Amino acid sequence: MGLILEIIDVERLLDKFEKSSIREMKLNLDGSELFLSKNEYTQKTEAEAGPVLPAQKAESPLLPKEAAEAAPVVQAEKAASGHAIKSPLVGTIYLQPAADKPAFVKAGDQVKAGQTVCIVEAMKMMTEIKSDVSGTVKEVCVENEDLVECEQTLFLIEEA
Repeated sequence: MGLILEIIDVERLLDKFEKSSIREMKLNLDGSELFLSKNEYTQKTEAEAGPVLPAQKAESPLLPKEAAEAAPVVQAEKAASGHAIKSPLVGTIYLQPAADKPAFVKAGDQVKAGQTVCIVEAMKMMTEIKSDVSGTVKEVCVENEDLVECEQTLFLIEEA
């Protein structure tokens, strides 16, 4: 015999969820699924995003030999100048909880370990990315709604 939730049970669950500090909850009962979230997510639909056009090959200017050799050194110094918060997966990054809301964090903001700094969407699943250190946001390394790669640096944090 399976467990069945009555409407009154769902209403009680919703009431308790709203009063709790829990941000998301997923409940599976005999193949039925209930997902509750207090997070506000924004997504562009295909109509809003516009038609998909074939990519055009960009012409890249040739760099002098000295500049080409110096580029990797600059990137290595940049990575070493703070604690990097990296994306755990490939997806679209959202730097704000909703289009009409301010960014989770910006350069110069103080963050605490465990604080949400952005959201990465992959296959319609939203994953909150949290800072693993306390400190000051030194640099936001991506733009809102960019496609990010796994292990790509999203933020540089100067540890407190």
